[in-house]
Amino acid sequence: MKLVIQSVLMLTVFTILTGIIYPLAMTLIAQNAFKDQANGSLVLKNGKIIGSLLIGQLFTNDIYFNGRPSECDYDATNSGAFNFGPSSSNLITMVKTRIEDARRKNGLTPGSPIPSDMVTASASGLDPDISIENALIQARRISSLRKIPLKKILRLISNTMDLKTQGFWGIDKVNVLKLNLALEELK
Repeated sequence: MKLVIQSVLMLTVFTILTGIIYPLAMTLIAQNAFKDQANGSLVLKNGKIIGSLLIGQLFTNDIYFNGRPSECDYDATNSGAFNFGPSSSNLITMVKTRIEDARRKNGLTPGSPIPSDMVTASASGLDPDISIENALIQARRISSLRKIPLKKILRLISNTMDLKTQGFWGIDKVNVLKLNLALEELK
């Protein structure tokens, strides 16, 4: 009986410690030290939430930079990918179609190289960033459609780039939402 009482007491103590005290402490620390990140890096415009810097969004109008394709339609409640292997005929067909669309949409010649992030989805389907190469390919289209000098668009890409961490970790990239918001401010 003594062992059962000790077990129940230990269960109660650790439930309170790990189920209540620890999560509350972490929430308080996060809200005070990293408020923006703890709340999802939300982007506000005129007091209204328009997105998050952590989750990709669908930009369908050609006057905006497009993000990576998403297999889950950018639905954060249903993230994931098809998980087709590299020899899958479905994946090969899907990527070939996306390559043709990217070349047509951006006025590229049939042999022009296309960055992989322009035609393949990330594992989550929610990647908010694109490579610098991807952004540079789209710059000409946006410059032409918006009647903004290409130099301004290229400067905008340069100003919104996130460079590799420590100069070597990760890839140089640009956040599509941040880039499109900066693009809107050029008007």
